[in-house]
Amino acid sequence: MKLYTTKHQRMANIKLGILRETKNPPDRRVALAPAQAVEFIKEFPHIDLAVQFGGIRAYTDKEYSDLGIMMQEDMSDCDILVGIKEVEKSALIPNKTYMFFSHTAKKQEHNRSLLQAVIENKIRLVDYEYLTDIHGIRLAAFGRWAGIVGAYNGLLGWGKRSGEFNLKRAHQCRDMDEFIGEIKKVKLPAIKILITGGGRVAHGAIETLENAGIEHISPNDFTKKQYDYPVYTQIDPWHYAERNDGSEFDLKHFFKHPYEYKSTFLTYGNHADLLIACHFWDPRSPRFMTREDMMKPEFKMKVIADVSCDIDGPLPSTLRASTIAEPFYGFDCKNNCETEPFAANEVTVMAVDNLPGEAPRNASIDFSKDLINKVFPALLNTDKDDIIKRATIAENGKLTDAFSFLQDFLDEK
Repeated sequence: MKLYTTKHQRMANIKLGILRETKNPPDRRVALAPAQAVEFIKEFPHIDLAVQFGGIRAYTDKEYSDLGIMMQEDMSDCDILVGIKEVEKSALIPNKTYMFFSHTAKKQEHNRSLLQAVIENKIRLVDYEYLTDIHGIRLAAFGRWAGIVGAYNGLLGWGKRSGEFNLKRAHQCRDMDEFIGEIKKVKLPAIKILITGGGRVAHGAIETLENAGIEHISPNDFTKKQYDYPVYTQIDPWHYAERNDGSEFDLKHFFKHPYEYKSTFLTYGNHADLLIACHFWDPRSPRFMTREDMMKPEFKMKVIADVSCDIDGPLPSTLRASTIAEPFYGFDCKNNCETEPFAANEVTVMAVDNLPGEAPRNASIDFSKDLINKVFPALLNTDKDDIIKRATIAENGKLTDAFSFLQDFLDEK
């Protein structure tokens, strides 16, 4: 749907609505925080904006209305509807453009009926996960906040398990200032912390550890040296994988042919007391370790904060996703089963799969800025780089060409 040819050339009365979240468990994030809603109006004066009355979102209705933002319940007069998580099927309005994380394009079984409802209602579905620039870089994501909160929860788990300190839960902190104040309370012994991955998730985790005053060391020093204070290192794919044929590691080749590699993760993993997993993992990649590896005497991890949360993935301890309400569980590697979260002889696992929801105010601000600067210009003006086109899963009652591979998934009852 092409709306405008130039930034301020009006072709129709277009109205964009910000939805309240309908998914359960509830999510308190929002696509436009109040201050960014004001910025949106200044940046796109040719677009009308309305925010649906809010329910449980992290920002109150009053915070919007005090800034002059239009609030309403019925969103049927909006042309474009923007949320965060999946929209309840019964709340979908036919013949509209929707933008949210649909979690359908990987053939997620639990959302098949949502995709079917999108098609039936002739909805144009734009999925945040596939909004990329011409180089394939994601344009709007919560990865930084997943890393920030995931690392915080890892420290929280260590404190609870050891009894050395206690932190307020991340979602109980009003904003980043209070969050950092809690981090300053962390008093760790001389442990080694390992971060996997090199993207925005890993960098978010590093932010938390830096705020906690934990010293960064090189991967080599992580394996070779001992310290009398807590330290951390961060490793990339060329650290934790190598070619089966012994040839030199090539990152592009690894992304294309991950099955031609074997894991070298334990070179570093066996020196870690706390693991914060922030990597992207392709199911064709080698697993980091096995249960048998975890039972060997050289394995000493006490806490695993699996920010990536790949169930049946590289870490055998991630048996399931945990929740914000109950973030921890224990893993008995000998019997491959879940136990109480802080048992002395088991590994404590944190595998919350919606971590940014624990910092909804700050996460919403960052996400709002990404939308205003990188996405809305393409959605509301001209999509010259096909940003919206690449992320459109369905339109006019059928799948787009780029997502036609979902047809068999869509057709199943």
